[in-house]
Amino acid sequence: MTYLAVSTTTTRTLTIVLFLLFVAATLAITVWASRQTRTATDFYAGGRSFSGFQNGMAIGGDYMSAASFLGIAGIIALYGYDGFLYSIGFLVAWLVALLLVAELLRNAGKYTMADVLAFRMRQKPVRTAAALSTVTVSIFYLLAQMVGAGALVALLLGIQTGETFLGMDAGTARIATIILIGVLMITYVTVGGMKGTTYVQIVKAFLLMAGAFLMTLFVLAAFRFNLSSLLGDAAARSADAEAFLEPGLVYGREVAGDALQTFYNKMDLLSLGLALVLGTAGLPHILIRFYTVPDARAARRSVVWAIGIIGAFYLMTLALGFGAAALVGREAIVAQNPGGNTAAPQLAQALGERYLGGDLGGAAFLAVIAAVAFATILAVVAGLTLASSSSMSHDLYANVIRGGRTSDRQEVVVARVAAFVIGAVAIVLGILARNLNVAFLVALAFAVAASGNLPAILYSLFWKRFTTTGAVSAIYGGLISAVVLVFFSPVVSGSPSAMFPNSDWQWFPLQNPGIISIPVGFFCGWLGTVLSKEPADEAKYAELEVRALTGAGAH
Repeated sequence: MTYLAVSTTTTRTLTIVLFLLFVAATLAITVWASRQTRTATDFYAGGRSFSGFQNGMAIGGDYMSAASFLGIAGIIALYGYDGFLYSIGFLVAWLVALLLVAELLRNAGKYTMADVLAFRMRQKPVRTAAALSTVTVSIFYLLAQMVGAGALVALLLGIQTGETFLGMDAGTARIATIILIGVLMITYVTVGGMKGTTYVQIVKAFLLMAGAFLMTLFVLAAFRFNLSSLLGDAAARSADAEAFLEPGLVYGREVAGDALQTFYNKMDLLSLGLALVLGTAGLPHILIRFYTVPDARAARRSVVWAIGIIGAFYLMTLALGFGAAALVGREAIVAQNPGGNTAAPQLAQALGERYLGGDLGGAAFLAVIAAVAFATILAVVAGLTLASSSSMSHDLYANVIRGGRTSDRQEVVVARVAAFVIGAVAIVLGILARNLNVAFLVALAFAVAASGNLPAILYSLFWKRFTTTGAVSAIYGGLISAVVLVFFSPVVSGSPSAMFPNSDWQWFPLQNPGIISIPVGFFCGWLGTVLSKEPADEAKYAELEVRALTGAGAH
């Protein structure tokens, strides 16, 4: 038996064992949490019992998703300097959430984003729009996690071209994994609710930070803690050594003799930056985390903790990305996954072989890091599914369909049914998008969130004249424009890496719609308000302002 066969067999065995151990541990946490979940507050908000540090860890766990660990490392490994844009954008976005949203939302809401939007508006139209927007954003984000899960499988099982494992080739195994992750995430949400999901996030955040720190230490040790050597070797093994450490290799790239394409590339870069910086403050699964703490002070503290944890992690993505470029090489990364999603696990294998005893050590370290990556995906998809199912039950069912005449038990039952439906949709779309880069897919989710949710949230909190028509116009205007532009962009058709590579109906030239759809969302909110004949409820706005700023009457 060859060393490769030994390594592959060992990796398979270790990965499967570690993955099953993690699933068993998290299911145990989920079952324990289910016994503590008695009311709707327990299911939606974890009984508001988490401290600022615990919630900060959970937010960090939500945020350090497959996009961060797999996608950003992959983009940096393939495109160098330009890939770091994601790390900077995701981190800076937290300042927007901290300064404009966290405290005010915690004071003014109860379970979902729509509680704030509907506070001084007509309930049914606003909650319906908010629920649809929440589900849409969550599904875009879920896509990235599913794709990340599928990308890991062929590498972990060592399935080469023409080979099979348990009767599955690499493509079939990838699809089977997406289905498995979907089933597990539905289980976490329906059984454990917010408490179970939060504790899983805390455990996963700790594991991911520990794994990334160890890999960073190994990478720096490989180059004797000389960053210049690390960057030089990474550039030497890239497709374009001269451009690898400079901006413009992939974003904002100048095309000689084609001024129009150069303009589109510059606009795409600006669009991506806007989406990354503004998107966090509109992400439903992040917003509902502010309701799990007892008061606004804890909400602020949780965001500060999250910034520290996430900031440290994103600094480590630099070492992971450039380390993968230098020690694994672009060709090996692209051969395994065209989107670069397996760069971090491949780096783990290379580091294990170097420092932990050859092929066996490489297989063992790969298995550990892969299990952590699976933990990351499981925890994030559970949080996303909880956010969207909560909105469907609390906003759409309880307040729109039943007009507020429901019991806690009925709401929770509907939330669990909604989790099944949303999970099924995410599985199907995840299979279709399995060849795209996960960080890129998350950027689309950020664009949709910043276009539909953020304008309505900011107008509701800060504009006295804002009306129901304005709120509905902002959500639908931003949401529809973002989704339509994505559908007609090169992401969906007309390019080899698109969701439908053999079809071509694209006419929108940018890959990220944010530069168009975010202003459209704000404009529609303004236009709907100034054209509507309904008077703004200034007394309700004054009450919302006092509650948001002081916490008086907060849940």
